Amino acid sequence: MLLTIFTPTYNRAYILPKLYKSLCAQIESNDLFEWLIIDDASSDNTLELVNKWKAERHSFEIRYYRQEHGGKHRALNKAFNLAKGEFIFIVDSDDSLTVDAVKLASQWISTIRNKPTFAGVSGLRISSTGKVWGGDVKYKNAYIDATNFERRKYNLLGDKAEVYRTSILKQYMFPEISDEFFVTEDFCWMQIAAAGYKIRWYNHPIYICEYLEDGLTNAGANDTKGHIKNYHGYCAYIKKCLDLKPFSEKMLHLKEFNTMMKELKKPLLIRGNDIGLSAAAYVFLLLFGIPIAYLLRKARL
Repeated sequence: MLLTIFTPTYNRAYILPKLYKSLCAQIESNDLFEWLIIDDASSDNTLELVNKWKAERHSFEIRYYRQEHGGKHRALNKAFNLAKGEFIFIVDSDDSLTVDAVKLASQWISTIRNKPTFAGVSGLRISSTGKVWGGDVKYKNAYIDATNFERRKYNLLGDKAEVYRTSILKQYMFPEISDEFFVTEDFCWMQIAAAGYKIRWYNHPIYICEYLEDGLTNAGANDTKGHIKNYHGYCAYIKKCLDLKPFSEKMLHLKEFNTMMKELKKPLLIRGNDIGLSAAAYVFLLLFGIPIAYLLRKARL
């Protein structure tokens, strides 16, 4: 099978039908995809809805699994191993696809399928009114080939609609830490970029989303309060950023990390302990690294 559309869900029975309808509406899909759902211990009627849909006639298989409440990153780890598709398209439970999403993704995949240096392909995310998240992208050609680290260079800003090669995702699993429920997806994406894998980025919308109030983004999972709740996973992410990302991005993450340390009222000289930095290195980067990174970014604008 070419494609697994994977949806992690938690108490989204009220909006999940929108995604299901968009999958049923896919044109020229020709059994190219399956829908894999991992339920993070919902307490609503998600299971009843999915069982109803499984009994209906459509061209794609629906597979449903339930896990103990553990967060999206644990569901992603399971999906990487459960997927039947050669490629995985992560589509969140409050989002939907354009009618030509599977058709276009399969066409794009065919251009890189036999190119081992490519991790996948991507289209654009748009709002229900057609607004492109991250701003309009001006391509001279039909697509741009670039790693995630090169996105700013090509103005590939904001969330996009990436379709990743399953075999590569399996190599970059998320850490699972007891009593913590969030690790940013960038933990995986940056490792793929650091390994040199490119994405073929297309200037065409295939994914529709609105960022609802009960979603991870608006719930503050990637803000200071979310980092504090998931402290060890966040530290693992920052350490990986310092190991792998370009200098300017390292310093942005270090500045964000220091904001959390202030919130936790941790003494300056021990703030670097959990991200593998000595006190001297941490203070040096705060005093000199972050300002230098700011000047370098400003010079490039």
